[in-house]
Amino acid sequence: MSHPLPLLVGGSIAIDNVKTPSDEATNLLGGSASYASLAATYFTKPVHLVGVIGNDYPPEHLAMLERHGVTLGGVERSEGASFSWSGEYHQNMNDRTTHNVAVNVLESWEVNLPVAVAASPVVVLANMAPKNQLEMLDQCVGEDRFVLADTMDLWIGIAREELEKVLGRIDLLVINETEAREYAGTSNLVEAGALLRRKGPGYVIIKLGEFGAILFGPPEINHGIFRCGAFPLREVADPTGAGDTFLGAMAGYLASLGNTDYQFEDIRNAIVRGTVMASFTCEAFSTRRIEDLSSLEIEERLQTFTDISCW
Repeated sequence: MSHPLPLLVGGSIAIDNVKTPSDEATNLLGGSASYASLAATYFTKPVHLVGVIGNDYPPEHLAMLERHGVTLGGVERSEGASFSWSGEYHQNMNDRTTHNVAVNVLESWEVNLPVAVAASPVVVLANMAPKNQLEMLDQCVGEDRFVLADTMDLWIGIAREELEKVLGRIDLLVINETEAREYAGTSNLVEAGALLRRKGPGYVIIKLGEFGAILFGPPEINHGIFRCGAFPLREVADPTGAGDTFLGAMAGYLASLGNTDYQFEDIRNAIVRGTVMASFTCEAFSTRRIEDLSSLEIEERLQTFTDISCW
């Protein structure tokens, strides 16, 4: 029987204000690392969270994360205001308008890893500036490590040189289709996946939103590609954080295997679990739906997803 490995997640911890065509909510738990760390706890513990918050951060959000097995020793408390995002989703729930982004404490933040978590064998570089991702990698210790990273179009545009350095030091990149096309300079996602792999990561996952994801890996295995659909939902309440949940659940599942020598099949299985967890996130505002999931709910949805995806 495998013994789950500790997981380290670094990235943004935010306060979100979200409006949809049918509802709105404020002062929500937000941030890439928040979603990713919470999702990961359903597969492995402990999950070490690294980030920065301001003096206005709601304590109930931190308490909820701790209840799930997220350690907060790497969360820096600042006297400034917390990073916050306010946005509105349009009728199709795919397009959204950002009304306000207050970078606040993130603007001058520098990663400072506690010694106690620096040797974590599975590391998630959730969405944050490539400069911060590199700072975090520089402070990790040990050779036996698997690193997953996310990015966004902003960094492709203004921090490409640092992003290239990140790509050369990670094992798995998660990126959405628009960003992949922008980075690779091609509309062909197969070409984009191959180009991104040549930059360093052995595995690249391109997210396709409501249409799932594509995994690119070593070409000698399964032609180097796995195509995964999204779990079909009748209603989407709030898609915020679905991609971060996907990333965190994948990392948590991989850590649960008890080693860091992952094969194509392991990454494929991780994508399926990430997809299932992301579907739960979309069913309520913020992390509300994934705060009280049961293992039975996850297993039942995983089985349903398997049933409708096979032929």
